[in-house]
Amino acid sequence: MALSEQEIIRREKLQHLQTMGIDPFPAPLFPVNQYAAAIREKYKGEENKAEFADVVLAGRVMSIRDMGKASFAVLQDSSGRIQIYVRRDDICPGEDKSLYDEVWKKTDLGDIIGIRGYVFTTKTGETSVHVTELTLLTKSLKPLPVVKTAGEQTFDEVSDPEFKYRQRYADLVINPQVKETFVKRSKMINTIRDFLNDQGALEVDTPVLQAIPGGAAARPFITHHNALDVPFYLRIANELYLKRCIVGGFDWVYEFSRNFRNEGMDRTHNPEFTILEWYTAYKDYFWMMETTEQLLERIAIALHGTTDVPVGDKTISFRAPFRRISIFDAIKENTGIDISDKDEAGLRDVCKTLNIDVAPNIGKGKLIDEIFGSTSEASYIQPTFIIDYPVEMSPLTKKHRTKAGLVERFELMINGKEIANAYSELNDPVDQRERFEEQVKLMERGDDEAMFIDQDFLRALEYGMPPTAGIGIGIDRLCMLLTNQPSIQDVLLFPQMRPEQFDN
Repeated sequence: MALSEQEIIRREKLQHLQTMGIDPFPAPLFPVNQYAAAIREKYKGEENKAEFADVVLAGRVMSIRDMGKASFAVLQDSSGRIQIYVRRDDICPGEDKSLYDEVWKKTDLGDIIGIRGYVFTTKTGETSVHVTELTLLTKSLKPLPVVKTAGEQTFDEVSDPEFKYRQRYADLVINPQVKETFVKRSKMINTIRDFLNDQGALEVDTPVLQAIPGGAAARPFITHHNALDVPFYLRIANELYLKRCIVGGFDWVYEFSRNFRNEGMDRTHNPEFTILEWYTAYKDYFWMMETTEQLLERIAIALHGTTDVPVGDKTISFRAPFRRISIFDAIKENTGIDISDKDEAGLRDVCKTLNIDVAPNIGKGKLIDEIFGSTSEASYIQPTFIIDYPVEMSPLTKKHRTKAGLVERFELMINGKEIANAYSELNDPVDQRERFEEQVKLMERGDDEAMFIDQDFLRALEYGMPPTAGIGIGIDRLCMLLTNQPSIQDVLLFPQMRPEQFDN
């Protein structure tokens, strides 16, 4: 790649340092004992200055204000930023001033340095570190985009998605609020893990490479297993393996699963995504709704200190209980049309009436899903359980105990999008085989998202799976809500993009 003028200058500085015998990339050990945020929070001036008389920090130089024989600069570490004061006679007490003149004076924005010094308050009242020792830890060869800040305001913020998603490492450096999104994502996942562990659930791992892609209706990624010389699939769901664990005698298992679906990309969809699934023996979808409410309340409070969470120009309340409405009533509520007694031909007529374009090879379940998605899904902003789906839409779900033709399933809608999908799980192996066979018929009609027959899973069910409730929660979409991000790419550290073309 052709180098810019700045990149050429930085490489010349690198060579100059090396001719001076200074290693621009020294051994990694550096004895950090403080962080910027902790100093700003805890330093109280004369009251406790003795505690901050010998601090050691390391971080990236974000700005420099040169005043000749002294400089003020801003150092950014993993916790935030702090001002430092570098004076030539302090870091070069003898005759040799080369450390200041040849190293510090030629320091570039983005260079990583280590400092030792003491904390003081400037005449303008800013907590700062007076540097007594300085070490270059990493020479930066590529300039960072310049972002200016004044108080709480940010100027010239880099917001180009092409840059942000492709060079996330630089985005994290220059936009600290982006880092906070991923800190909250980690806190969200840890809160979920603590909630489940506290109730006795067991975290497990299941295969990512699968001989049969099961547990969802989706188009898989296909690969080849060289050692076995057979095609394999990246998993579209981990459901069927977790149910095998229930057959084996575990009462409650969960997994944070990285799934892959070879489908479209948009603001709320990414082909590689994270989902939490758990399965609990001797429970049903009513219990699952209550448990989901408890979990989401806890997450909201952990991240925001309240159950009211800002999302765009709305406020989402995660306070239980959430509204519950059947999918047929939801469609009727939004269209005025009752589709509960419609066959496939009748549903196609409804699609025509509502101007919904549907493929000719999809069956009744997909038609209902298209109608709901096109007319109703976006209406449910506050958390709402859409319940009691038709059996055709749910090939892995137990039939409803009182309503013929329906199953015990819910989808949780928040801010107009599905966040979770849950069932009273089907544990009748005969019924399950029949539903798999119906899926095969859909596949033969050209539905490339229809499910395969998983003979091993059917064999497992024949040993006997206890009554079980299961759920899948989209971690990326939930993170979007709880961090107020408009796009799924904003909560993925490194979202997929078309490969860059580099000149050799």
